[in-house]
Amino acid sequence: MALITNILLMATVILTTAAQADFDDLPVTIRARVLTVFERLRAWPATSGAKPMRGALAGHYRIRTGDWRVLFHPVGSTVIVDRIANRRDVYDE
Repeated sequence: MALITNILLMATVILTTAAQADFDDLPVTIRARVLTVFERLRAWPATSGAKPMRGALAGHYRIRTGDWRVLFHPVGSTVIVDRIANRRDVYDE
């Protein structure tokens, strides 16, 4: 009988320049919550709570933390965070 081991592959999370600026402007309490979202994204594609976007944002996903949204898209084993914003502003572009 062969021994099968589970290897947990971790994705690399990268922020775009816009997402980094969004992150830098967040209140400290929200920044801490977004950091936990980044940790969850490292488990991509086994990340719970990620919802696929439609329309112009097809191919992207979002995760919410309270009233804040983290929009991202996967590229291979990398997750690229595009935006971090309040739900009332995040889809405006």
